[in-house]
Amino acid sequence: MEINSITRPTYDIAQIMSGLYGDGIIALKGAFSREWVQQLGEDIARLYAEALQRPGGALGRGPKRHYVEIHPESIRGFVELATHPWVTAVCEAVLGPEYKIVEIGFDVPNPGAMNQPWHRDFPAPDDTITGRRLNSLAFNLTTVDVSEDMGPFEIAPGTQWDLPIAFEHGMFPPKANSPRYEQRAQRKLPQMGDISARSALTIHRGTANQSNKSRPALVLGVDAPTANNAERHDLQLTRAFYETLPDSLKRHLTCRLVDTLEPIVQGHTIEGLMMGEA
Repeated sequence: MEINSITRPTYDIAQIMSGLYGDGIIALKGAFSREWVQQLGEDIARLYAEALQRPGGALGRGPKRHYVEIHPESIRGFVELATHPWVTAVCEAVLGPEYKIVEIGFDVPNPGAMNQPWHRDFPAPDDTITGRRLNSLAFNLTTVDVSEDMGPFEIAPGTQWDLPIAFEHGMFPPKANSPRYEQRAQRKLPQMGDISARSALTIHRGTANQSNKSRPALVLGVDAPTANNAERHDLQLTRAFYETLPDSLKRHLTCRLVDTLEPIVQGHTIEGLMMGEA
């Protein structure tokens, strides 16, 4: 059943577009209740413990820092996340009505995690370099209230348009660029319930976690029809779970239907993040 126009929240499309095409990141405060996020945090803690026990289950993204790709049905609340009116409004505005969810996972910077090198999550596609269009987005949702000492996410606004001149693997800019990123840098301190959307091409890094707490953050990856990030991932749903989803969500999933979920073999390693910065 569709939400009618009276009760459906409306979001300013021009504001969404200007934020993502300008700074390269936007956010919505209080998108979810703290209770909903606590539940998500419990699920992520369980999945992280399981992944650490499984060979190749948790990918290193630097010292004391991991990324884990997961199955949508492994968390309670996937449907609420994927169908949130702000999420769908942002996807439709930037990626078009045929957008596809291609990835779900989480990052965990633990105590002792170091500064990551400035980077993109993957090389810029021709759509962006020559067409000046964004064809993918990453949504992030923290499961804890982030403070300055917890290694907050840092981003250099506007750098999604930087040409990858002398970028290692198309992702890691030369050290000579660092002063410019540091001059522009914004540290993000989201609280439980907040959600952000960004271009993964905007130059960013995780900073050193000097606290005694981990900082888990959920990641939802979404593509326009011209993007190919699904090739790096293995979004699986059981047929039983898929049948419970609303049709409005099914058409936005690029996934493999299975009878029993299989361990994910992560295809998106980022070698340059294995070593932290000083």
